Amino acid sequence: MTGLLDTLPAELAGRTTEAAPGVELAASPMLATLSDRRDFAGGWVFERKLDGIRVLAVREGGRVTLRSRSGRRLDATYPEIVDALAAQNCADFTVDGEIVAYSHGRTDFARLQQRMGLTRPADVAASNVAVTYYVFDLLRLDAMDVRCLPLRTRKCLLRRALTFTAPLRFTTHRNEGGPELLDDACRRGWEGLIAKRAGSTYRTRRSEDWLKLKCAQGQEFVVGGFTEPAGSREGFGALLIGYHADGLLHYAGKVGTGFDRRTLLDLRRRLDGRRATDSPFADRPAPHGAHWVRPRLVAQIAFAEWTRDGLLRHPRYQGLRDDKDPADVVREYPKP
Repeated sequence: MTGLLDTLPAELAGRTTEAAPGVELAASPMLATLSDRRDFAGGWVFERKLDGIRVLAVREGGRVTLRSRSGRRLDATYPEIVDALAAQNCADFTVDGEIVAYSHGRTDFARLQQRMGLTRPADVAASNVAVTYYVFDLLRLDAMDVRCLPLRTRKCLLRRALTFTAPLRFTTHRNEGGPELLDDACRRGWEGLIAKRAGSTYRTRRSEDWLKLKCAQGQEFVVGGFTEPAGSREGFGALLIGYHADGLLHYAGKVGTGFDRRTLLDLRRRLDGRRATDSPFADRPAPHGAHWVRPRLVAQIAFAEWTRDGLLRHPRYQGLRDDKDPADVVREYPKP
């Protein structure tokens, strides 16, 4: 027991309740809403938007478990994170955060992808990719559910509950922000900011209490097909991608840039193993030479903008995501 909850004012302590098992709390993370809002009054905090994968960690009953946003076990993929959490003096907690890999001083999703999916200890060691777990929220502490506490209080408890040495990091925040703060983040090469209401509770759904403020447009898309390569190119020509709406997969365009030779060949093997006879898309004519696949792969795509007819302009492949369920991939519309 840490005794940290005993230091809370009576009014806040009275909000906490006996917690469900940590893995149950980790099953439904709070999600941020994309927004083009830039002016904020008081009562908000601003965290760096990291270019990694969302991971919730549970320590309970002498065991540490890592879960992706979609519920996949990640213990074998990131054993150094498991070891760091198992070494904490605090023995009962559920935390939320992001695992990232760095390249030239910046978080790099493409580099992190070299670790994603690895489970054999020898493969993990051979990848030579160091990872960092940035922890930004606390859901459970000493068998008590703290999601109903204000964000500021949860972050204060989190900082005191864990010891943050590599590969663990506490996600710091700024108490004031606006266009100038986002501009500074973009100049630094960050992906953007997450604006959070300082007094908000942790809700197990997408919420406008957390807002994504991006430096450039990008989101996840489902891969539904591909085209053959032309000329000297290997693997494939372009990915055919889409998003879900009203229970259907809608076509969003072709992605032919952002791949190196290794990625082209690896993706072609994955695509060939998921071949399908019919198009999974509900709309759009088939591009010339299209091959269809079962819509099971999720790719992170950067792009300039959406065209008026609902296609991506200048899309660029950034990597596959194994932490997102294809059925959850929808078109993101920014909130004002």
